Amino acid sequence: MKLDDLAGLRFTYDEVGCTQYDETPEGYHRLEYRGRLGDGDEVFQRAADALLAWRMQRAAGLPMTATDAPPRVGTNSLGLLGPGLISKRLRGRLGLPVPCRVVWTVDEPDRIGFAYGTLEGHPESGEESFLVTRDPDGVYVAIRAYSRPATWYTRLAGPVTRTAQRYAATRYAAALRRLST
Repeated sequence: MKLDDLAGLRFTYDEVGCTQYDETPEGYHRLEYRGRLGDGDEVFQRAADALLAWRMQRAAGLPMTATDAPPRVGTNSLGLLGPGLISKRLRGRLGLPVPCRVVWTVDEPDRIGFAYGTLEGHPESGEESFLVTRDPDGVYVAIRAYSRPATWYTRLAGPVTRTAQRYAATRYAAALRRLST
């Protein structure tokens, strides 16, 4: 699968845009993760720049390409999920394609980010959002996702997929912390 192949693909779920709200669609597992990045305007700006340039995913070990940087609604992205998350030597060589499309963005003085939803061919079905916020007590990254298995092998893996998703969220936050300080 190549980035050019994504234009004609459909979302694998109907609840497009729900990560903006505090409700989880019925039948989906929800993930909420919030990590502190540091303090100050410079940390906020560096974190926002890294997020909007897709560097967070790549720094966390998920090879990622996208049709637009910064993301905008309709931007397609293609990651490769697999041993690259563990081994730098294998990064970008092996893994499952994870095609997504950006469904919403936010660009406010103290909040910046986006969400993408899964497209046909993704092993999961759902949506994930990434927000960098400037709060009175510091700069944070907030990751919210809802998902359910989309393939026989993710259904078979059961709780392992939720553990892997939480692991990915912690890696994203750690990568963004490194990129912003």
